[in-house]
Amino acid sequence: MRGNVVELAVAVVVGTAFSKIVDAIVKGLINPLVGAIGTQDLDQYESCLKSPCEVNETTGEVISGVPIKWGPVLSASLTFLITAAVVYFLMILPMSKYKERRAAKAGLDEMPNEVTEVELLTEIRDALVAQRNGATAPDADSPGPASTASPDSSSDGTGGTGSGPASMEK
Repeated sequence: MRGNVVELAVAVVVGTAFSKIVDAIVKGLINPLVGAIGTQDLDQYESCLKSPCEVNETTGEVISGVPIKWGPVLSASLTFLITAAVVYFLMILPMSKYKERRAAKAGLDEMPNEVTEVELLTEIRDALVAQRNGATAPDADSPGPASTASPDSSSDGTGGTGSGPASMEK
């Protein structure tokens, strides 16, 4: 438990620092590239929901209309996607691969030879054949000796027809 808390704390610190780097890349590189395709910087992109949007030139406030500033939303979305991709491909994916390899290595060392499905089915088949032939299958789990006589036969030699005191007198 303690190791997971330390890993989480390190991840928060690294994520915060990395977020600033990604934010600078988006604002310094991607926004101007998108602005080169359009007419202005990405943060300045907006549309007017209710036309016409009139802006006071001295204060920059919208006087009439309903502006939608989708440029900052797109910029924040790009920042999130870049951060998520880098965190996933450089931190999460390698760590999960490492843990899988470590678990597989530990699993091979700990597990004895497991019985495969084919071997198990072969044992079941052999036990059923032996049971049908009147003999019991060799079973390591049964502690006592198994009877090989069928339920119809008796020990008095009458073939199972005699019973009671009369058959014992022979």
